[in-house]
Amino acid sequence: MKANNMQSKEKIFAITGVINYIFVVFLNAFTDLGHKIIIQNTIFKVYDGSTQIVLTAIVNALVLLPFILVFSPSGFLADRFPKNKIMEYSAIFAIVITLGITYAYYHGYFIFAFVMTFLLSMQSAIYGPAKYGYIKELFGEKFLTGGNSIVQATTTVAILGGIIFYTVLFENMYDTSLVTKSEILERIAPLGWLLVISSVIEWYGASTLPNKILVASKRTFNLKKYFRGEYLFRNLKTATRKREIFHAILALSLFWSISQVVLAIFGEYAKDQLGVLNTIYVQGVMALAGVGIVFGSIMVAKLSKEYINLGLAGIGAVMVTILVFCIPFVHSMVLMSVMFSFFGIFASFILVPLSARIQFLSANAHLGTILAANNFIQNIFMFSFLVLTTLFAYFGMNAIILFYCMGFVGIYLIYLLFHNYMTETFFTTMKLFSLARHRYEYFGVQNIPDEKAVLLLGNHVSWIDWIILQLALKRRINFMMDKEIYQWKFFHAIFKKGEVIPLSPRAFKDAMHEAYKRLQNRSIVAIFPEGAISVDGAIKPFHRGYELICSDYDGVIIPFYIDSGIFGSKFAKYKPADAKRSLFKRREVKVYFGEPISKETKSEELEKIIKKMREKYETK
Repeated sequence: MKANNMQSKEKIFAITGVINYIFVVFLNAFTDLGHKIIIQNTIFKVYDGSTQIVLTAIVNALVLLPFILVFSPSGFLADRFPKNKIMEYSAIFAIVITLGITYAYYHGYFIFAFVMTFLLSMQSAIYGPAKYGYIKELFGEKFLTGGNSIVQATTTVAILGGIIFYTVLFENMYDTSLVTKSEILERIAPLGWLLVISSVIEWYGASTLPNKILVASKRTFNLKKYFRGEYLFRNLKTATRKREIFHAILALSLFWSISQVVLAIFGEYAKDQLGVLNTIYVQGVMALAGVGIVFGSIMVAKLSKEYINLGLAGIGAVMVTILVFCIPFVHSMVLMSVMFSFFGIFASFILVPLSARIQFLSANAHLGTILAANNFIQNIFMFSFLVLTTLFAYFGMNAIILFYCMGFVGIYLIYLLFHNYMTETFFTTMKLFSLARHRYEYFGVQNIPDEKAVLLLGNHVSWIDWIILQLALKRRINFMMDKEIYQWKFFHAIFKKGEVIPLSPRAFKDAMHEAYKRLQNRSIVAIFPEGAISVDGAIKPFHRGYELICSDYDGVIIPFYIDSGIFGSKFAKYKPADAKRSLFKRREVKVYFGEPISKETKSEELEKIIKKMREKYETK
């Protein structure tokens, strides 16, 4: 996406059906979470220690198991029928289930209510691929990251609201004289009607969503093939055919597994290690992770305006892992609240970009199947981790050891994301650091073709020009760099991974030939013809080196000009006497990309073009 076609809230919310869709997503998550919280709080009040961990893990397993069992049918339904209709009929199913749950509450049937958790999750499993597949249909590729951020934030607000709403009502209805599970359920039974009402409103909202399917699918579903597992293997093959999709699914699966275990054992940890007995405090701290996800999703949307920012996933994995390792050392609920808030922020750094990436890379014809496979693999991981948690708790392993185990899983998650997105993570890290002191504006990004080779040529004003240019573009830039800098020990691996072209007087022609090879492959190659960073603010004569690059490639030259906004900073060599310095004010740096010019353009003519750009834009 181009920088000057930035996503805006006004444009996104102007899309027909977006408001209703968000409302439906909210109610679905709010209702599902409400029943789960009531069951978990009942367990919290009746049981202690390892029994509490085991039963909480079983509740979570009942939530996950349906996503495994209906993997193939849910993917088929989402690809075969309009996704809005799948959501509508799933909401009707939810009405029936919540009526059954309410019946169980009034009669104190804990086991029956326990089992109904499975059926409510079955409804969500069928609903899920249609809900997430509808994002791409409704928002389109242009607003894909923004749409995922909105849905993630909405779902999280619903979860947060459900936790607080149902926990507060539960505690107000609960009395210490209630001893058994049946007594507790009978006392809080009126809460069941709230679940029913939410499901009815959700159904009404889903019935108003527009049908975005352009071509109806003619697929059929064969039950024999389903029970023989033929659909399972075929659909998994579809989802794992593209390596990038599979790695994104695997990373999401590891993250959700860590999260599930942390949430499953935190109640017992708070009760045993911190002496917290009120479920409002326990659920409230975990709910703050939801608050973090909301803020994190907003941050991801802002940091992904030009493209899906996959580097955020690597940063998120590092911070989530550090936080998990730190939990056993914290004995204050206030500090724990802060940590869970940050856990949520960095969780969204992982969830939003990787989810958007999966949707972007998936063909529309197989989107439902791939998203169902995503759910299937994630829930296989989460279910397996919860089984292990249950076994560890059964044999006496306490919550602290389990936190450490999840920390080591986090280390593997870091490895996986860095292996795939190390360059993106590096540039994103640099972006976050630079944005702390600078504000960048880009003009003319639409002049850069999406597929042709591009030779970027312009002025050189600071040590971070390469970062400034890269932040505007989705495509990776192949920079030409002095070989001595290229060999710096700390950065060499990153420069090599980032496909930097080393330049030295002895191997000058080799560097230009390498640049030509990259351009033949339709890459973007950037060169600073001045040859050095400006020391006085002036544009120095351009060297003719780039003219040695053979012009026999399908591409253009794009001139660029970086304005004087960065002069006076620690990253620039030129320090004007009148340069304003402030610890609390960010420098504003503007970058202009000119219209494409001929590959045969000589250095003298190029220099004139850049100077004209300076005269035109610096006087504004």
